[in-house]
Parts: sequence; C-alpha cells; structure tokens
Amino acid sequence: MKILIVKLSSIGDIVHTLPVLAAIRSSLPGAEIAWAVEKRSAEILRGNPLLDNLIELDTRSLRGGKPFEELLREAGRQWRELRQFKYDIALDFQGLVKSAAIARFSRVKRRYGFSSRNLREPVSRFLLNETVDVRRKTHIIRKNLELAAKALNISVPDNDFEFPIFAGEEHRAEAENIISQTNGNFAVLNPAGGWATKLWHAEKFGELADKIWEKEGLFSIVTTAPNEKELAEKALRGSKSGKVLLTQPTLKGFYELVKRAKVYVGGDTGPTHLAVAAGAPIVGIFGPTEWWRNGSPNRRDICVERTDIDCRIDCHRRTCSNWICMDMTTDTIFEAVRKRLGKF
Repeated sequence: MKILIVKLSSIGDIVHTLPVLAAIRSSLPGAEIAWAVEKRSAEILRGNPLLDNLIELDTRSLRGGKPFEELLREAGRQWRELRQFKYDIALDFQGLVKSAAIARFSRVKRRYGFSSRNLREPVSRFLLNETVDVRRKTHIIRKNLELAAKALNISVPDNDFEFPIFAGEEHRAEAENIISQTNGNFAVLNPAGGWATKLWHAEKFGELADKIWEKEGLFSIVTTAPNEKELAEKALRGSKSGKVLLTQPTLKGFYELVKRAKVYVGGDTGPTHLAVAAGAPIVGIFGPTEWWRNGSPNRRDICVERTDIDCRIDCHRRTCSNWICMDMTTDTIFEAVRKRLGKF
C-alpha cells in the first residue's frame, strides 16, 4: 500500500502528527509512506527512516504577485513531484482547502479527512471523498490517530505516544556546546509564540529564571528563533542573577538540548510541542488556546491558565483588546515549576 500523509505545517502540528507515522509503520511495515509538507517546516522530518518519500512543497510561491506563466510553471513542477509516486490513499490531517487540494491533485482516488465539524475550513470537505467523525474535545494527537485508525483499519495507541524524530551527531554536539556554558543543571525557557496573544510577558521569564536559580540551583537557557531575539533580550533584561543564557538552536539541536532539561517552560508554540516529544518535564502557559487540545498528553505535565475569567474558553483570538488570559504572576509560574520538579 502506498500512503500519502498531508500535514503541511506548522512545526507543532507536524509534531502532533508524528505518532500517526509511527503507528502506520508499526501496523503496516511494508507500506510505502510519503509525507507532503511545506518546505519551511520540513526540517523536523528530514532524514526520517520511517518515511520513504518526503515531498517538500512551497505553497507560498503559488500566491499572486507573479506573472501567470511563472505561477503555472511552478505549480506544474510541484504537482509533478506530488504525482510521481501514485498513492493508494491520502490522509489529510490539516483540514484546510489547500491541504485537501494537494490530496486531490495527487490523483489519489481514496482521500480521507475529518468530517465538516472537525475541519478548520469546512469547505475543504468537498475535495475529500471519505471522512471520519471524531469526538469533540479530543486531543489533537488522538484526533489524528483516530483518522488513521479508521482510514487504514489499523491499531493505534491510547497513550505512550511515539514521536519518531531523528537527529544527527551534529545536533547532539550543538546541544552539548550549549550545555557546556551552564552548570549542567538547567531549565529551558521559551518566551516565543506564533501569536501575540499566546505570549507570557518576556521580562517575567527573566524573573522566573532568577527564582529557578535562587530556589532550585538551575541555570536557565532561553531559546528562541533568530527572528525572536528581541523577546530573548527582554527576558535577559528581566533577570538580575546573570544565570541566563540566550541561544537560537536549530530545531533538532533544540530537541537534543531539551532532552537534558530538568524542566521546560513555554506557551502553545512549536518548541513546546518538540519538548513534549523529547520527554522533557513540561510547564505550559496557555491563554487563548486549550491545553486539553494542544497541550502535553503526559498527565504529570502542568498547565498554568486563567480559570477565573469569563472570556477564557475557546477564544483563539490572535489579537485582543482585553488581553488578560496570559496575565499571570511570576510566583504562579514558579510554583508550577516546583510542582513539576516534584518539590511538593
């Protein structure tokens, strides 16, 4: 059987789909598995031996602003790459019109996705010919696994999910170099997030680093992407202890780094989901999105969220004039860190 997984982006969404890849490979060891992904989000999948083919697409290059002939040539090139493997079944885990269109243009006759009520863009349902209805309030990992189970008639795990990520020696060396600049006992703090409304105050990460050092003796490594240095610098300015290291690791370097962390603190963002995949002890800070859907499936991990406000539930706002859901004290987050460390 030839199977096409369609999950284009983002990093966190791809991480949430990795247990599907592990389950398919375990149940159907002879299957030929391909994954269609946006080139900008492909790094975490490169070099994965569970995949037979990785198809890196650039849907941004197909947007307007270019001569029509150039768009046609680029579309033709990407569609040829998509069609060359002649799949038996496509699984659309993204739930968008563009992901369903990719499944459709792959010329696969059996195209599975979620039912309309489970889709981010319900109109994409019309590009699919088989759908799976999933229970409401289902964690996204379990939701993805349920789609795969019903489409492929395979067994999938209920817990203890496997996240097949394969880093190289260069990534382990990168992590070791970062760790060598600390005392070896460290927390990883990530002040970044895709939406402004997902961000806890960056300067409070610096205050948190001081408490973690003073009370627990843990150095803090503040990780961000290169384009998020301003957030990292705000965190540094919020610290008085000097026991803070700013770094911008590669994705797989971060994965190897956070494996060694005593605790990780961050919001609903790709690095947090990578930290979950790495098995790090997690303290998640969640505001406009839901822990039950996007957070760690490990019951020992902790979510800090405002439950004392009436606008908290299912808001998903990227901008907000009443932004209070992420307004939490440093002491509140530190107590969650101590709890996750097993201090009480």
